Amino acid sequence: MTELRTVTLATADHGDVTLPEPSWCAGHAHHDPQTLLVDLIHAGPTVDLDHSGAPLFTAELVQSPYAEPSDPRLGGRTPGVSVHPLGQTLDSTSLYCLAADLDRYADQLRDLADQLATALGGES
Repeated sequence: MTELRTVTLATADHGDVTLPEPSWCAGHAHHDPQTLLVDLIHAGPTVDLDHSGAPLFTAELVQSPYAEPSDPRLGGRTPGVSVHPLGQTLDSTSLYCLAADLDRYADQLRDLADQLATALGGES
């Protein structure tokens, strides 16, 4: 049987709080002890999409176990995937939709590359 992981984090409004830590959480090395309880967050490793050294997208699994109910696109008690620069936390269905949109966009970029190659006389 796997032992439940916990982590104790200092908060500005509730002192030290011990909470369950999901297996996917990458830790809390950058935790600010002035964080409020409702703002505590678990975050997994980031998945980055960079091109020529410029960041295009960053995504990570997140959960805010004490978040107050709000707009689900901003994260909350249910795990989701935070995507930047969208500034939204997506559920699995929305994340699949984003991936499909990116696939379509990649196809459009390939079409533009083909058009450019043709315009340049076949040079690429």
